[in-house]
Amino acid sequence: MRKRLASRAAGRAADPAACGGYWSGAHTTHRLRLHLVWVPKYRRRVLDEPVAARLSELLRRACEVRAWGLVELNVQPDHVHLLLQVTPCDSVAGVMQSLKGGTARALRLEFPHLEEFLWGESFWADGYFAETVGQQQEAVVREYIRHQRASGRRPKYKRRG
Repeated sequence: MRKRLASRAAGRAADPAACGGYWSGAHTTHRLRLHLVWVPKYRRRVLDEPVAARLSELLRRACEVRAWGLVELNVQPDHVHLLLQVTPCDSVAGVMQSLKGGTARALRLEFPHLEEFLWGESFWADGYFAETVGQQQEAVVREYIRHQRASGRRPKYKRRG
């Protein structure tokens, strides 16, 4: 497994923005970017500063190990936004399983006080939001992720006509 991951990362720029963000494999040239959002169980505001810092570290490490390009990351008290570049071999479900599963176990072990707020087996709520991001909309998505409301309140949405 490690050889495969190492070979996937070989010759690839560490920064996904390098080379216009395009990666190439043996027979492919691709730029597959995903905007992913997920929440803690019951959308509790448990991702405070020490937990958020550790979560950011865990997510960066997971992306490094799996040779994914982490473009943007923003951890809010009640949700996580991630802009990630993956390869054609990676499914969205597989990516989310790796990110949510790996971080949940580590956070529960390192922060036992969270058990008070998140009882039961899981740390993260079921489900997630996923969207592919093209070149035209990437700047908008990056800006959105960077400037999440610091207050942690959910933005108000207007109904369409």
